[in-house]
Amino acid sequence: MARTISVAVWLIAAVTAQAAGEDPVTKPVAPTEAFWAAPVDVEFKADLDKTVQKYVEMLPRQFDAKKPHDLMIALHGHGSDRWQYVNQARGECRGARDMAARHNMIFVSPDYRASTSWMGPAAEADMVQLIGLLRKKHRVRRVFLVGASMGGTSSLIFAALHSDLVDAVISSNGTANMIEYENFQDAIARSYGGDKKTVPDEYKKRSPELAWKRFTMPLALTVGGKDKDVPPDSVRRLYAQLQKAGKKDLLMIDRENTGHSTSYDDTVAAIDFVVKAAATSKPDKKKAKAGAKPQDKDAEPKNDHEPAAP
Repeated sequence: MARTISVAVWLIAAVTAQAAGEDPVTKPVAPTEAFWAAPVDVEFKADLDKTVQKYVEMLPRQFDAKKPHDLMIALHGHGSDRWQYVNQARGECRGARDMAARHNMIFVSPDYRASTSWMGPAAEADMVQLIGLLRKKHRVRRVFLVGASMGGTSSLIFAALHSDLVDAVISSNGTANMIEYENFQDAIARSYGGDKKTVPDEYKKRSPELAWKRFTMPLALTVGGKDKDVPPDSVRRLYAQLQKAGKKDLLMIDRENTGHSTSYDDTVAAIDFVVKAAATSKPDKKKAKAGAKPQDKDAEPKNDHEPAAP
Protein backbone atom coordinates (compact mmCIF):
# COMPACT_ATOMS: atom_id res chain seq x y z
CA MET A 1 0.00 0.00 0.00
CA ALA A 2 1.50 3.33 -1.04
CA ARG A 3 0.64 6.99 -0.59
CA THR A 4 2.11 9.73 -2.80
CA ILE A 5 2.72 13.16 -1.29
CA SER A 6 2.65 16.20 -3.55
CA VAL A 7 5.79 18.31 -3.77
CA ALA A 8 3.54 21.36 -3.89
CA VAL A 9 2.38 20.64 -0.35
CA TRP A 10 6.01 20.75 0.85
CA LEU A 11 6.63 24.06 -0.87
CA ILE A 12 3.54 25.63 0.72
CA ALA A 13 4.59 24.31 4.15
CA ALA A 14 8.09 25.70 3.78
CA VAL A 15 6.91 29.15 2.66
CA THR A 16 4.30 29.28 5.44
CA ALA A 17 6.90 28.36 8.09
CA GLN A 18 9.30 30.99 6.85
CA ALA A 19 6.60 33.68 6.86
CA ALA A 20 5.69 32.74 10.41
CA GLY A 21 9.27 33.10 11.53
CA GLU A 22 9.60 29.40 12.37
CA ASP A 23 12.94 27.62 12.38
CA PRO A 24 13.35 26.06 8.89
CA VAL A 25 15.73 23.45 10.32
CA THR A 26 12.85 21.64 12.00
CA LYS A 27 10.13 22.33 9.45
CA PRO A 28 9.36 20.35 6.27
CA VAL A 29 10.89 21.65 3.07
CA ALA A 30 10.88 20.33 -0.46
CA PRO A 31 13.76 18.05 -1.44
CA THR A 32 15.69 18.64 -4.65
CA GLU A 33 12.33 18.89 -6.44
CA ALA A 34 13.86 19.24 -9.89
CA PHE A 35 15.32 15.74 -9.50
CA TRP A 36 13.03 13.68 -7.26
CA ALA A 37 9.58 12.37 -7.99
CA ALA A 38 7.15 12.88 -5.09
CA PRO A 39 7.88 10.58 -2.13
CA VAL A 40 5.79 7.46 -1.67
CA ASP A 41 4.79 6.18 1.76
CA VAL A 42 5.03 2.39 1.66
CA GLU A 43 3.75 -0.25 4.08
CA PHE A 44 4.96 -3.80 4.60
CA LYS A 45 4.10 -6.53 7.10
CA ALA A 46 7.00 -7.37 9.39
CA ASP A 47 8.03 -11.01 9.28
CA LEU A 48 9.02 -10.78 12.94
CA ASP A 49 5.64 -10.00 14.49
CA LYS A 50 3.23 -9.34 11.58
CA THR A 51 2.89 -5.65 12.46
CA VAL A 52 2.54 -3.01 9.74
CA GLN A 53 5.78 -1.10 9.24
CA LYS A 54 6.47 1.84 6.95
CA TYR A 55 9.16 3.50 4.87
CA VAL A 56 9.30 6.44 2.49
CA GLU A 57 10.76 5.90 -0.97
CA MET A 58 11.94 8.58 -3.38
CA LEU A 59 12.92 7.79 -6.94
CA PRO A 60 14.48 10.04 -9.58
CA ARG A 61 11.84 11.63 -11.79
CA GLN A 62 13.41 9.92 -14.79
CA PHE A 63 13.95 6.61 -12.99
CA ASP A 64 14.69 3.72 -15.34
CA ALA A 65 13.70 0.46 -13.66
CA LYS A 66 15.71 -1.52 -16.19
CA LYS A 67 18.99 -0.02 -15.00
CA PRO A 68 20.81 -0.77 -11.73
CA HIS A 69 20.89 1.95 -9.08
CA ASP A 70 22.64 2.39 -5.77
CA LEU A 71 20.36 2.58 -2.74
CA MET A 72 20.72 5.04 0.14
CA ILE A 73 18.88 4.10 3.34
CA ALA A 74 18.61 7.03 5.77
CA LEU A 75 17.94 6.36 9.46
CA HIS A 76 16.22 9.10 11.47
CA GLY A 77 17.10 10.36 14.94
CA HIS A 78 15.53 9.83 18.36
CA GLY A 79 11.99 11.17 18.61
CA SER A 80 11.51 11.39 14.86
CA ASP A 81 10.25 9.04 12.14
CA ARG A 82 10.68 8.08 8.49
CA TRP A 83 9.85 11.60 7.25
CA GLN A 84 12.78 13.35 8.93
CA TYR A 85 15.32 12.65 6.21
CA VAL A 86 12.74 13.29 3.50
CA ASN A 87 11.51 16.66 4.76
CA GLN A 88 13.95 18.44 7.04
CA ALA A 89 16.43 21.08 5.93
CA ARG A 90 19.06 20.34 8.60
CA GLY A 91 22.50 19.63 7.17
CA GLU A 92 22.50 15.88 7.72
CA CYS A 93 19.13 15.41 5.97
CA ARG A 94 19.54 17.84 3.08
CA GLY A 95 23.10 16.66 2.50
CA ALA A 96 21.97 13.04 2.25
CA ARG A 97 19.16 13.87 -0.19
CA ASP A 98 21.39 16.00 -2.36
CA MET A 99 24.15 13.40 -2.53
CA ALA A 100 21.66 10.64 -3.32
CA ALA A 101 20.35 12.84 -6.14
CA ARG A 102 23.83 13.67 -7.35
CA HIS A 103 24.59 9.97 -7.72
CA ASN A 104 21.19 8.98 -9.12
CA MET A 105 20.35 6.76 -6.16
CA ILE A 106 17.14 5.32 -4.83
CA PHE A 107 16.43 7.08 -1.52
CA VAL A 108 14.62 5.24 1.28
CA SER A 109 13.92 6.32 4.85
CA PRO A 110 12.31 3.68 7.12
CA ASP A 111 10.62 4.00 10.49
CA TYR A 112 12.72 1.07 11.78
CA ARG A 113 10.32 0.91 14.73
CA ALA A 114 9.95 4.69 14.74
CA SER A 115 10.81 7.24 17.32
CA THR A 116 12.91 5.38 19.92
CA SER A 117 14.46 2.50 18.00
CA TRP A 118 18.20 2.54 18.71
CA MET A 119 18.39 -0.49 16.38
CA GLY A 120 16.90 -2.97 18.81
CA PRO A 121 16.10 -6.55 17.74
CA ALA A 122 12.79 -5.65 16.08
CA ALA A 123 14.30 -2.76 14.12
CA GLU A 124 17.21 -4.97 13.08
CA ALA A 125 14.82 -7.64 11.78
CA ASP A 126 12.81 -5.02 9.87
CA MET A 127 15.98 -3.67 8.26
CA VAL A 128 17.11 -7.09 7.08
CA GLN A 129 13.66 -7.69 5.63
CA LEU A 130 13.50 -4.23 4.04
CA ILE A 131 16.81 -4.60 2.24
CA GLY A 132 15.62 -7.92 0.87
CA LEU A 133 12.33 -6.38 -0.27
CA LEU A 134 14.09 -3.47 -1.97
CA ARG A 135 16.51 -5.79 -3.75
CA LYS A 136 13.56 -7.73 -5.13
CA LYS A 137 11.70 -4.56 -6.08
CA HIS A 138 14.60 -2.72 -7.73
CA ARG A 139 17.90 -3.50 -9.40
CA VAL A 140 20.00 -2.51 -6.40
CA ARG A 141 23.75 -2.30 -6.89
CA ARG A 142 25.11 -1.12 -3.54
CA VAL A 143 23.52 -0.22 -0.22
CA PHE A 144 24.66 3.01 1.48
CA LEU A 145 23.55 3.36 5.09
CA VAL A 146 23.41 6.90 6.51
CA GLY A 147 22.08 8.32 9.77
CA ALA A 148 22.56 10.96 12.44
CA SER A 149 22.31 10.78 16.24
CA MET A 150 20.22 7.66 16.97
CA GLY A 151 20.35 7.06 13.24
CA GLY A 152 24.14 7.37 13.23
CA THR A 153 24.32 4.91 16.10
CA SER A 154 21.88 2.55 14.39
CA SER A 155 23.85 2.68 11.14
CA LEU A 156 26.95 1.50 12.98
CA ILE A 157 25.04 -1.19 14.89
CA PHE A 158 23.37 -2.61 11.80
CA ALA A 159 26.58 -2.57 9.76
CA ALA A 160 28.43 -4.41 12.53
CA LEU A 161 25.69 -7.02 12.80
CA HIS A 162 25.09 -7.39 9.05
CA SER A 163 28.22 -6.33 7.22
CA ASP A 164 27.18 -8.67 4.40
CA LEU A 165 24.17 -6.45 3.61
CA VAL A 166 25.86 -3.03 3.64
CA ASP A 167 28.35 -1.60 1.15
CA ALA A 168 29.16 1.71 2.87
CA VAL A 169 28.27 3.56 6.09
CA ILE A 170 28.03 7.24 7.00
CA SER A 171 27.46 7.79 10.72
CA SER A 172 26.97 11.30 12.11
CA ASN A 173 26.99 12.12 15.83
CA GLY A 174 26.35 8.56 16.96
CA THR A 175 27.79 6.34 19.66
CA ALA A 176 29.71 3.12 19.13
CA ASN A 177 29.22 1.76 22.64
CA MET A 178 25.76 1.10 24.05
CA ILE A 179 27.22 -0.35 27.25
CA GLU A 180 28.65 3.00 28.33
CA TYR A 181 26.02 5.27 26.74
CA GLU A 182 23.85 6.85 29.45
CA ASN A 183 21.16 8.92 27.74
CA PHE A 184 17.63 7.82 26.76
CA GLN A 185 17.95 4.68 28.86
CA ASP A 186 14.22 4.09 29.37
CA ALA A 187 13.57 4.16 25.63
CA ILE A 188 16.59 1.99 24.86
CA ALA A 189 15.55 -0.57 27.49
CA ARG A 190 12.11 -0.87 25.87
CA SER A 191 13.70 -1.39 22.48
CA TYR A 192 16.32 -3.87 23.72
CA GLY A 193 13.97 -5.88 25.92
CA GLY A 194 15.50 -4.78 29.22
CA ASP A 195 18.16 -2.61 30.81
CA LYS A 196 21.91 -3.16 30.99
CA LYS A 197 21.58 -5.35 34.08
CA THR A 198 18.82 -7.62 32.82
CA VAL A 199 20.00 -8.12 29.20
CA PRO A 200 23.72 -7.16 29.23
CA ASP A 201 24.49 -9.27 26.16
CA GLU A 202 22.06 -7.22 24.07
CA TYR A 203 23.96 -4.03 24.87
CA LYS A 204 27.29 -5.70 24.20
CA LYS A 205 26.00 -7.08 20.89
CA ARG A 206 24.94 -3.57 19.89
CA SER A 207 28.25 -1.89 20.72
CA PRO A 208 30.01 -1.57 17.34
CA GLU A 209 33.27 -0.51 18.97
CA LEU A 210 33.60 -4.08 20.26
CA ALA A 211 33.06 -5.50 16.77
CA TRP A 212 35.40 -3.19 14.86
CA LYS A 213 36.73 -5.99 12.66
CA ARG A 214 33.33 -6.23 10.98
CA PHE A 215 33.69 -2.81 9.39
CA THR A 216 35.04 -4.09 6.11
CA MET A 217 33.10 -1.55 4.05
CA PRO A 218 33.94 2.15 3.43
CA LEU A 219 33.14 4.11 6.57
CA ALA A 220 32.78 7.84 7.27
CA LEU A 221 32.28 9.20 10.78
CA THR A 222 31.43 12.70 11.98
CA VAL A 223 31.44 13.86 15.60
CA GLY A 224 31.26 17.07 17.62
CA GLY A 225 33.61 17.69 20.50
CA LYS A 226 30.93 19.50 22.53
CA ASP A 227 28.21 16.91 21.92
CA LYS A 228 26.50 16.13 25.23
CA ASP A 229 23.53 14.25 23.75
CA VAL A 230 25.69 11.56 22.18
CA PRO A 231 29.30 12.03 23.33
CA PRO A 232 31.95 11.35 20.67
CA ASP A 233 34.50 9.31 22.66
CA SER A 234 33.43 5.82 21.58
CA VAL A 235 33.35 6.77 17.90
CA ARG A 236 36.78 8.32 18.26
CA ARG A 237 38.03 5.04 19.74
CA LEU A 238 36.43 3.05 16.93
CA TYR A 239 38.14 5.27 14.39
CA ALA A 240 41.51 4.96 16.17
CA GLN A 241 41.25 1.17 16.28
CA LEU A 242 40.38 0.90 12.59
CA GLN A 243 43.13 3.35 11.68
CA LYS A 244 45.63 1.36 13.74
CA ALA A 245 44.54 -1.80 11.90
CA GLY A 246 45.40 -0.12 8.60
CA LYS A 247 41.91 0.49 7.22
CA LYS A 248 42.22 2.78 4.21
CA ASP A 249 38.60 3.47 3.24
CA LEU A 250 38.01 5.36 6.47
CA LEU A 251 37.22 9.03 7.17
CA MET A 252 36.74 10.92 10.42
CA ILE A 253 35.47 14.51 10.55
CA ASP A 254 35.97 15.63 14.14
CA ARG A 255 34.82 19.17 14.94
CA GLU A 256 36.03 20.08 18.43
CA ASN A 257 33.83 23.16 18.77
CA THR A 258 30.51 21.79 17.50
CA GLY A 259 27.77 20.02 19.41
CA HIS A 260 25.14 17.51 18.40
CA SER A 261 24.97 18.22 14.68
CA THR A 262 26.87 17.80 11.44
CA SER A 263 26.91 20.60 8.87
CA TYR A 264 25.70 20.28 5.30
CA ASP A 265 29.26 20.57 3.97
CA ASP A 266 30.59 17.88 6.30
CA THR A 267 27.69 15.58 5.45
CA VAL A 268 28.37 16.00 1.75
CA ALA A 269 32.11 15.40 2.27
CA ALA A 270 31.47 12.24 4.28
CA ILE A 271 29.08 10.77 1.72
CA ASP A 272 31.31 11.78 -1.17
CA PHE A 273 34.19 9.92 0.48
CA VAL A 274 32.35 6.61 0.82
CA VAL A 275 30.79 6.85 -2.64
CA LYS A 276 34.24 7.21 -4.20
CA ALA A 277 35.67 4.45 -2.00
CA ALA A 278 32.81 2.08 -2.82
CA ALA A 279 33.27 2.75 -6.54
CA THR A 280 36.74 1.23 -6.47
CA SER A 281 35.36 -2.22 -5.69
CA LYS A 282 32.66 -4.22 -7.42
CA PRO A 283 29.41 -4.94 -5.55
CA ASP A 284 29.56 -8.16 -3.54
CA LYS A 285 27.17 -10.67 -5.11
CA LYS A 286 26.75 -12.34 -1.71
CA LYS A 287 24.93 -9.22 -0.53
CA ALA A 288 22.06 -9.78 -2.91
CA LYS A 289 19.22 -11.59 -1.20
CA ALA A 290 17.57 -14.62 -2.77
CA GLY A 291 15.14 -13.52 -5.45
CA ALA A 292 16.95 -10.24 -6.15
CA LYS A 293 16.97 -9.07 -9.72
CA PRO A 294 20.24 -9.84 -11.55
CA GLN A 295 22.69 -6.98 -11.80
CA ASP A 296 24.21 -5.52 -14.93
CA LYS A 297 27.95 -5.77 -15.41
CA ASP A 298 28.41 -2.00 -15.64
CA ALA A 299 30.90 -0.80 -13.04
CA GLU A 300 29.18 2.55 -12.51
CA PRO A 301 25.77 3.82 -13.68
CA LYS A 302 25.88 7.20 -15.38
CA ASN A 303 23.69 9.97 -14.01
CA ASP A 304 22.31 11.81 -17.00
CA HIS A 305 19.94 13.85 -14.84
CA GLU A 306 22.22 15.20 -12.12
CA PRO A 307 20.73 18.29 -10.48
CA ALA A 308 22.60 21.55 -10.33
CA ALA A 309 25.05 21.79 -7.47
CA PRO A 310 23.34 23.21 -4.36
